Amino acid sequence: MDKIVIRGGQKLSGSVRISGAKNSALPILAAAMMADSPSILHNVPALKDIQTMMEVLGFLGVQCEKMEPNSVRVDPNGLHQFKAPYNLVRRMRASVSLLGPLLGKFKRAVVSMPGGCVIGPRPIDLHIKGLSALNAKIQVEHGYVVADGTSMRGSDVFLGGRFGSSVLATANVMMAACLTPGVTTLESAACEPEIVDLAQFLKKMGAQIEGEGTHVIRIEGQTSLKGAEHTVIPDRIEAGTYLIAGAMTGGRVEIQNVHYRHLFAVIDKLREAGAYIESRQDTITLRQEDPLKVVDVITLPYPGFPTDMQAQMMALMSITDGISVITEKIYPERFMHISELNRLGAKISLEGSSAVIVGRKKLSGAQVMASDLRASAALILAGLVAEGETQVHRVYHLDRGYERIEEKLRKLGADIERVPETQEEKVTVGEEL
Repeated sequence: MDKIVIRGGQKLSGSVRISGAKNSALPILAAAMMADSPSILHNVPALKDIQTMMEVLGFLGVQCEKMEPNSVRVDPNGLHQFKAPYNLVRRMRASVSLLGPLLGKFKRAVVSMPGGCVIGPRPIDLHIKGLSALNAKIQVEHGYVVADGTSMRGSDVFLGGRFGSSVLATANVMMAACLTPGVTTLESAACEPEIVDLAQFLKKMGAQIEGEGTHVIRIEGQTSLKGAEHTVIPDRIEAGTYLIAGAMTGGRVEIQNVHYRHLFAVIDKLREAGAYIESRQDTITLRQEDPLKVVDVITLPYPGFPTDMQAQMMALMSITDGISVITEKIYPERFMHISELNRLGAKISLEGSSAVIVGRKKLSGAQVMASDLRASAALILAGLVAEGETQVHRVYHLDRGYERIEEKLRKLGADIERVPETQEEKVTVGEEL
């Protein structure tokens, strides 16, 4: 097990290229198995979650071949299995996105229920509701979702939930509907760019889809789909993380290979906090020259401020003079990072689904442990500005969603490295787990 060691105080400057979006690539990989011929996917990030998805697909009989560092050839011709077992699915919640493609392709699917999550309950009730609306017969048996789609047909499906629409549920139902007879209309569908990207890939495969990017998506079922070539969109969460890194260190950071519109809610808050931001083509440049200003944030479904940027924004506000409030409307329990940020000298308290941050002039380095992917990024951001040395443990979380983060930050001038943990540290972290 590794740890990330940061010696804070360096002003970041330079350019960094953003990788492909993990949350787009995962369902696209799953969708590729519905085709009758191979697909070629570009800009696929080299992440642990991507590797896990390819392992699951391999178990099902799909051949995933890396053609070059960030391109993958997906050949579904060997697909023979419709059961995704627990020992693979438990490693990544996004494995549940296999449910829709398997139902579409086989009219049968057996997928293990995903396990618990540190950011709070993440039930798959909307997945089951949506697929049931297509007349799939679904039961949960011995920890598995067992689905029979032999009588599936197009229908009107409402996907609104307690905390808004669900991205993965929208993806699952949309994929299943592509190979389901009749017309399916998804109401209260997710509008995220990752859903639009998935729809664009499905349309290249021959799917008939309208309305992606809105709350109403219409799908006309086809009898078959063909393989296609597609380039995954840039990761807006990775891009936002580096923009915040530049703002926190008072630097000048250029983000390359990025879609400005996908980040507008984050950019709006950074400008409100005093950052100067300009964009041209696929590049965004941030300069932070004036003192930071406090801003309040409420996470909301796209195009609102993304929940996956909440922890990073909290790190920024922890060094901003004044009091700010961050309210989590997507996952109200997603605040595990607060105690670790406080270990670095932040002053953050939790009141229901809101965090109250009293900005401090400085943070101080310490040993901290990441609870999840975005918490890991927030702790690294805090370490960039903390006095002395910060050690972030459990960095296996980072490898699920950030491609070579320490290398990219080092290129920007950060004093950061990845080193193996000592045997004593391994024991200590194991006890904490």
